[in-house]
Amino acid sequence: MAKKEFIYKGRAIEELKNMDLKEFSELLPARQRRKIKRGFTEQEKILLKNIKAKKKNIETHCRDMIVLPEMVGMVIKIYNGKEFTPVTIIEEMIGHYFGEFALTRKKVEHSAPGIGATRSSASLSVK
Repeated sequence: MAKKEFIYKGRAIEELKNMDLKEFSELLPARQRRKIKRGFTEQEKILLKNIKAKKKNIETHCRDMIVLPEMVGMVIKIYNGKEFTPVTIIEEMIGHYFGEFALTRKKVEHSAPGIGATRSSASLSVK
């Protein structure tokens, strides 16, 4: 079975890559469109320069950067507050923020209760 071609708001990925930023922003939701209209921060401009240069091992703290079509296929390491999480950018991520893909909180996993946690375990020896 052939892989289905990705379409974003009626446009193919190659068409999106050929658009300029202003034209592409018209396809995005209001929040993302506003961010692009106001301009990127200095850190985001440096990140875009590195992406355009096709650098390897790109690390960033810019969790509020929007995934653009030119980033598709790259691996970008996004900071989650503790470490850099490698994220492979795919077509379906276009228009989302980096922070959505590098979660800052882990799922809580509890083990068995400790000694003294329950009434029955309080009487056990600590050996």
